[in-house]
Amino acid sequence: MHSTKLTNLLFVAFSTLATSQTAKLTSVPNFGTNPSSLTMNIYVPNTLATKPPIIIVPHPCGGSAQDTFSRVATNLPTYADKLGLILIYPATPTTSACWDVRSNASMTHDGGGDTLGLISMVNYILTKYAGDPTKVFVTGSSSGGMMTNLLLAAYPDVFAAGAVSSGAPVGCWDGTTPNSIGGPYCQAGKTYSATQWGEFAVESDRGFNGTRPRFMTWHGTADRVVAYVNLGDQLKQWSSVLGVQWTGNVTDSPEKGYTKMVYGDGTRMVGYSALGVGHMVPFHAEEMLEFFGLL
Repeated sequence: MHSTKLTNLLFVAFSTLATSQTAKLTSVPNFGTNPSSLTMNIYVPNTLATKPPIIIVPHPCGGSAQDTFSRVATNLPTYADKLGLILIYPATPTTSACWDVRSNASMTHDGGGDTLGLISMVNYILTKYAGDPTKVFVTGSSSGGMMTNLLLAAYPDVFAAGAVSSGAPVGCWDGTTPNSIGGPYCQAGKTYSATQWGEFAVESDRGFNGTRPRFMTWHGTADRVVAYVNLGDQLKQWSSVLGVQWTGNVTDSPEKGYTKMVYGDGTRMVGYSALGVGHMVPFHAEEMLEFFGLL
């Protein structure tokens, strides 16, 4: 009897361990309209929430879906397991592995390009897994951060919020080579007011009259790839788009050397300046998920 109980306990333990290790990054072919031949990979936890939230995570230049999954945002799958949400890791086949954040197609709602392919991925998950359309989010670093900005601008009807790391505002690549870093100042030396930056974002979906997505952004003061000035330009842009003004800073938040810049009451827009941090600020999943309203 004792032996039987022990055997049953061991069976349950090993079965549970095996189940916990089955979730992994998997490829999804034929997910829908895909004008720029993107690839789609997903992480689906073994136990999903009812109407699971969705986060799409575009990779940096030179990156890949697998690299972003395993090295860039390493603890995000753990939170996905805990919260029962689905992660989408897309990839672009371009030589530079940079996202198209410049072409008229990609910068326009339902215009085509990379953004339409990414939205097809979201719609696929919403349908297949009965996802929550009110809880769709995006986060990315570097080129992925630039794409995050563009998705929020071009598809405000799809996303509830987004978080950018080491990115740049919508429209900053105007007049430069697409799909290329092209230098540390992506706006090519141009200076715009908050209203002008805001117009670049609004123009991506001029007909939208609903509530625009909430916005979070992070940038290191020592970034030599995507210049630190882009943090201020993003804050100008989304402050204008969201109609919220800067109300104050919180020093050493969420850690020493970081400054949190609060707009309005902080629920719709926040920025983080990381003193001495270079390109691609370390991923802060907990702060992001709290801002998204998932924690």
